[in-house]
Amino acid sequence: MANGQAGPAERELGPLDPFAGIPDVRYHLPAADLVRPLLEPGSGGLRRWRRQSTNAPIVPVENAYITGKLDLRGADLDFLFRFENCRFEFPPDVREAKLLGLVFRRCWLPGLKARNLRSRNDVRLIRSVVQPMPGGTDDGETAVQRGDSRERGVADAALNLTDAVIEGSVVLTRTVIASVHGRAVQADRLKISGAFLAYRLRADGEVRVPGMWTGGNVNLSGAVLRNPKGFALDGNGLYVGGSLLCDVDNFGDKRQPFNARGVLHLPSARVNGDIVFRGAELTSPQRGPIAVNAWDSSDPYVDPWPALVADRLRVDGNVELSDGLAAVGTLRMLNARIGGTLRLARARITVPRGPIEPYYDRALHLDGSEISGDFEATGLRVPSGQVRMADVSIGGNLLAARAHLQHAERDVLSARRMKVAGNLHLTNCSIEGTLRLQGTDVGGSVELFGTEVVQPMKRPQTSFSVDLRTVKAGRNISLTSSNDRNFRAEGGVNMDGASAARRIDLSGAVLGSGAGHDIALNASDLKADELVLNPSVPPQGRILLRHAHCRSLEDNDAFWETERGIDLEGFRYDALRHPIGMKNDRAVDKRISQLRGAMPGYRPGPYDQLAAMLRTSGNEEHADTVLFRKQQYRYEALAAGYGLFRAMGIRVWSRLQRWMVGYGYRPVRALGWLIGLLVTGSLYFWLGHDSCLEDTQAGANALLKIGARCVVNSQDSGMEWNPIWYTADLLVPIVDFGNKGRWYMHGWDKWVSDGFIAMGWILATTVAAGAGRMIRRDG
Repeated sequence: MANGQAGPAERELGPLDPFAGIPDVRYHLPAADLVRPLLEPGSGGLRRWRRQSTNAPIVPVENAYITGKLDLRGADLDFLFRFENCRFEFPPDVREAKLLGLVFRRCWLPGLKARNLRSRNDVRLIRSVVQPMPGGTDDGETAVQRGDSRERGVADAALNLTDAVIEGSVVLTRTVIASVHGRAVQADRLKISGAFLAYRLRADGEVRVPGMWTGGNVNLSGAVLRNPKGFALDGNGLYVGGSLLCDVDNFGDKRQPFNARGVLHLPSARVNGDIVFRGAELTSPQRGPIAVNAWDSSDPYVDPWPALVADRLRVDGNVELSDGLAAVGTLRMLNARIGGTLRLARARITVPRGPIEPYYDRALHLDGSEISGDFEATGLRVPSGQVRMADVSIGGNLLAARAHLQHAERDVLSARRMKVAGNLHLTNCSIEGTLRLQGTDVGGSVELFGTEVVQPMKRPQTSFSVDLRTVKAGRNISLTSSNDRNFRAEGGVNMDGASAARRIDLSGAVLGSGAGHDIALNASDLKADELVLNPSVPPQGRILLRHAHCRSLEDNDAFWETERGIDLEGFRYDALRHPIGMKNDRAVDKRISQLRGAMPGYRPGPYDQLAAMLRTSGNEEHADTVLFRKQQYRYEALAAGYGLFRAMGIRVWSRLQRWMVGYGYRPVRALGWLIGLLVTGSLYFWLGHDSCLEDTQAGANALLKIGARCVVNSQDSGMEWNPIWYTADLLVPIVDFGNKGRWYMHGWDKWVSDGFIAMGWILATTVAAGAGRMIRRDG
């Protein structure tokens, strides 16, 4: 029933439906009759197959049921075989054959044996069905084999193109390959000069193409690949000269996404263009036996039930796992190299939570990968599972606005030592679990504004919601509010050792703390040009700023009202963003009160830092006020550590210094005390009456009277009494003006003069012990 040979009766039969079972005998065409004219040129039958208007070397067969074996194995024929609306009793055999081309359109085949086929044009199966029949044959390469008859190393596939060389393209558009008991396609090391086109291919069984080489695209848009117990697609070492497209097929009325049930295995694949899985549906069974024995490993970084495996992948263009992609199982791309952008925008990835460690519940696993462009994950949803990106390098930006990541009480995003050349944006996200970015190096800004991070991983020592330890940012780190949405970290933020070249901003942040360690913010050793600590509500835990340093500091009342205090030891800031005016005593008093209220116990460093900052800005008077209060709190702390009597002595000594010289920071007080004592003493000794004058007149003793006073030594008869100089000599210790030991004092005068000597010593020692700018305290 080849073209040009049908009689009148045959023409009345109409087109054959190859999918309706074995047809009427009148459609039967023995395969031997089809092959004989080709293999026996001398029979003259060769002209029968050349009857075309173009005289092209085409063998067209339509509306036929090919009975027997179509055996062209090893044949060398310059013919293109085109079968349309045909059904085959046995799998066509073109192994080791050299043909001009091979086309099956709307055909039903029990298999196709094409190992080592050489075709100078396309090999096409369009809208066909390849359905192996149980039992097979005895040639050792049937599409379905019994377990006791399998030959080691012999392929078991419905469509076998192993080691074939196709100088055109391979087209499997809208073909159904139903291999229930074996592989659907076996095409190891298949070489295609053109493209591999399989729009809306349906394959029940593994599509195996390791080492396949194509000069053009591999297009599986709209295809459905089903092999839930193993690899749906095995492309280990695949080379694609164009793009790998597993996209949505929008041709016709019905939109058909790419669908794979089983593992997509693409390790060491090389793609010169893009990889596109937009809107794809990827499902790998998440329980039961592991898909492949080699995958059953005790390695804690293995993903036993992945949906996609693309370790060591090399892509020159973009990788699109986006726009409605739904994956059940891990998307795994370890040590991959992506020349463009990796997109997971609006994708959804789900894996079940592991019950025990190691959990094996990574939703996205990208360790060690390099992405030359952006990582774009806007709207990414991970209802369960971890996103792991350790040691990933991104040449552009990481953009993940409005992402929803849920992995409560575990690390939901683990990106240790990640490098991002541009910006890292995790903005307006909802995250359950711990966000871990330890050691990340970002060339631009780290933006987490409007993001909520709750239910962190609980550990014996720390349970922070956000881990930004040793993060480096070339510009800003922003944990701020966005419109009506605050940045929120239920378990607090760890920024130990973090640094930003410009600003670290926590404006509008809501900081909690984990039970047990009670730290809302650990910013120890933090470094920034500007530090903005303006939370929207008082943090529910301690704040650590030990040895942090910034050039400009801004804070608010909520920061200082943190529930468990602030550790400010070694914290240095060069200026306040809103400076304290030289006449704004209230602001200084408020600042001192905030320091005292935030710190448990006495800590001198923060007061020294505040005073140094004020002095640097030219505010000397307020700097002295801070140091004055510091000494007051120091003596209060000392007194609190001793018993009653010793504490009383410390308090008396403190008050004496405070009243007399203001701990050395109020020198005017010392001068006032000195003048006051000088006036009082002068008046006392000027107005007072010395009884020694009467005793001298009565001859009771031999004291020499000079004016209003008596001298001790008669040889000092040349002296003149002056109550002012005498009082001054009493008040100034060590230095002798020649009056203190020469005038005779007894009775009350003696007590008063001794009292003035004591007051002089007290003034001198308090000035020496508490001098501020001129004489510094040490201890």
